[in-house]
Amino acid sequence: MQLDHIHISLNDQTLVGFCAGEVVCRYAVSTALNGPGEQEGSGCTPRGAHRVRARIGDGQPLGAVFIGRRPTGEVWTRALAEQFPERDWILTRILWLCGEQVGFNRGGRVDSQRRYIYLHGTGDDQPMGAPLSHGCIRLRNADMLELFERTPVGCSVQIDAQ
Repeated sequence: MQLDHIHISLNDQTLVGFCAGEVVCRYAVSTALNGPGEQEGSGCTPRGAHRVRARIGDGQPLGAVFIGRRPTGEVWTRALAEQFPERDWILTRILWLCGEQVGFNRGGRVDSQRRYIYLHGTGDDQPMGAPLSHGCIRLRNADMLELFERTPVGCSVQIDAQ
């Protein structure tokens, strides 16, 4: 069942997917350690109305590593994470967001798309339900794979404290 709306709660650290107004999926997430905010360079998760601009990674294996939205050919393991502790692991799939509210999360220094705000998988060693990301919305890899399969380009995404 394809989603037509996603709601992400910063307070609850949850993502809820809807189809025709009905809840069809729910996942624990991890949003920004720096909290909510729209400014470029803030490391914050932007709020407000967004859309899925692009779906990236179809056909890649679970745990596939992405840098610059391109698969590296690596698959995440704890050993790989220990080898490269400085990496912000973007894994499995990417749903790239664009803001819908000019001046708030679209355009200028508040543009979610230019800030490279994604929904993406993360390492198994990262907790969910706690804000720890650099601005993106992280999910468990299996959850990200399931969400990706249900989410079309253009799907609306609302990010707020509710």
